[in-house]
Amino acid sequence: MGKWTQTVTAKVLGVGVLALLMTIPLMQVRELVGERQQLREGAIAQIAQGWGGAQVLGGPVLVVPTVRQVPVAENQPPQWRTGSESMLADALKLDVAMAVETRSYGIYAAPVFVATVKLDGQFRAQDLAQFRRASSASWQGDKAELRLPIGDLRGLQEVSELRINGQPARFESSAERLGPWPNVVVPIDLDALGGQPIDVQITLKLAGTEALQLLPLARSTDVTMRAPWNDPSFVGAALPLEHKIDAQGFSAHWHLLDLNRSYGQHWNDGDHEMDKALQASTFGVQLYQPVDVYQRNVRAGKYGLLFIAMTFVAFFLFEVLKRLRVHPVQYLLVGAALATFYVVLLALSEQIGFGPAYALAATAVAVLVGGYAMAVLRARRAGLLLGGVLGLIYAMLYGLIAAEQYALLIGALVLLAMVGLMMYLTRRIDWYAYVPTSSEPTEPPAAIMDKS
Repeated sequence: MGKWTQTVTAKVLGVGVLALLMTIPLMQVRELVGERQQLREGAIAQIAQGWGGAQVLGGPVLVVPTVRQVPVAENQPPQWRTGSESMLADALKLDVAMAVETRSYGIYAAPVFVATVKLDGQFRAQDLAQFRRASSASWQGDKAELRLPIGDLRGLQEVSELRINGQPARFESSAERLGPWPNVVVPIDLDALGGQPIDVQITLKLAGTEALQLLPLARSTDVTMRAPWNDPSFVGAALPLEHKIDAQGFSAHWHLLDLNRSYGQHWNDGDHEMDKALQASTFGVQLYQPVDVYQRNVRAGKYGLLFIAMTFVAFFLFEVLKRLRVHPVQYLLVGAALATFYVVLLALSEQIGFGPAYALAATAVAVLVGGYAMAVLRARRAGLLLGGVLGLIYAMLYGLIAAEQYALLIGALVLLAMVGLMMYLTRRIDWYAYVPTSSEPTEPPAAIMDKS
């Protein structure tokens, strides 16, 4: 048993155990990345608190109060229940022009915008008449409202125009909500309109942070959006029919029909399924930040154990093939330096960006480990070679991080190549050979290498 612990096989198993032990600091680094990401989200929430959060904007919804008679027992006086019914426009057109800037809170930053929205909506007279005939309750048309849902009312900066059938009107605040979103409302007298169609024109400025989504609250919804941001992420239930992205920004066009959503043109209050259906129908754009340092730090950390193991293998090959001695504590020190890379990368990337931070952290660790290898292995050439190998490993890791769509393919090919290289370099090792301690006489290399 004592002799077996001195074999090359035992050495390999020991190195493997040491590599597994390094998962502990790697897990701590991953938790640290999560904590920093939460701090960033808190900073974005602080920015949104004074500016407006992720925004949702709909079209005008006609809401009519109703009175319905409730069945009662015989000889009991009649009872009435109040409620409301909602109706959507026939056509809705939105033109959205976004002005974007980046605002900071401490070391964290987030894109914010002010969207100038021109909205035109039309309710057809025949739809109003049919809606009224189909209702099983009595309308109170003189108390109707047009409600405009807005995700975060703190971001409503200005309503420069509001016209109903050409006549100026004014929004009022309201405690009512459309699904999860608050509303601004404008009273409208349907009885005074005498069955006429309703045309609504609105121009407003809406501020928000990171995302603007829209609701298809019409039989036909047409949206045009543009912004000076060249990394948009189109999100939600519908992608644009056409879009253009260049160095100056993006433009996009959506066209949706009522057939594309899971709810109809009108409904009664108290329909709880409508909340889910409305939330599922939102669509729009998120101002994506492709240089999100935390996403890249997380991706780098996922390959941490693999690259620590590869570095340990390089040390092991030097130890066995060059008849050098490396103590387990020295392996642990090298592993600690490799784990520290991720902490340095996270700290620097918050300050100077991911690319420069990666270059500095990788260079520092490669120089540190290479210099340490020179002292431990007592061979300058071996230390330089090991530092160069480590630099190559970090270059491959950066390639994996940068190649978002092809990361798995590149990683699989790199792993296959590394396994093949290790098989080639160790093809002549006698795994049963006895590895002498530093106090014992050194055997000729043939004792380690299988020449047969």
